[in-house]
Amino acid sequence: MSDAKYKRVLLKVSGEGLCATGKSGIDGKALLKLAEEIKLVVELGVEVCVVVGGGNIVRGSVIAEATPIEEATGHYMGMLATIINALAVQDTLESLGVPTRVQSALSVQNVCENFIRRRAIRHLEKGRVVIFAGGTGNPFVTTDTGASLRAAEVRADVLMKATKVDGVYTADPAKDPKATKIDRLTYNEVIDKRLAVMDLSAVDLCQRSGIPIIVLDMGKAGNMRAVVQGEGRGTLIDAGAS
Repeated sequence: MSDAKYKRVLLKVSGEGLCATGKSGIDGKALLKLAEEIKLVVELGVEVCVVVGGGNIVRGSVIAEATPIEEATGHYMGMLATIINALAVQDTLESLGVPTRVQSALSVQNVCENFIRRRAIRHLEKGRVVIFAGGTGNPFVTTDTGASLRAAEVRADVLMKATKVDGVYTADPAKDPKATKIDRLTYNEVIDKRLAVMDLSAVDLCQRSGIPIIVLDMGKAGNMRAVVQGEGRGTLIDAGAS
């Protein structure tokens, strides 16, 4: 633990992070790579919890637009998709020898625990990776906001937002070769400029809770561990210099 900057980390992973680029569903290679990166951090003695999205299976707002399904129902379908993803992450981590628990905001008692804040904290203290599923249990709320909520509830030291680039840029680096990486932003800059980093309500909740956000590339081997040690590449979002 002496070489880790953070003691308790919440990692937010989108559903797309569990599938191959341009595909849907769950890709075994992507899943294993994610689990291996998490294991590297656990081996530092850091307490890790994870919030997974469900967009690789169902996006509630999208399915509502294309079908007669009501949007609220679509969101509940998306929450169920996050439980599927959480179970996939759980089994993959445990295949690597990492103990886990899945806790869901929706009650699915045959496959996972209900979310109980004190129990989640106890699991973390025992060295288990806790995977939070089911969003917040409410429709019309993003998993980004759910991640901020869980980070505040378990008193995480940092919220790490996993992406496919190494931080926030002035423009989309895939489209603009002149785009430059921004190393640090304040919460207010993200909110006032409507930067597409996370859902703005998620950023606001982190600001009120005093939880820094780090946007990082999970595709680069060892980067999450390096960031936890204060050495990796990413964009830090916090209150700024005092």
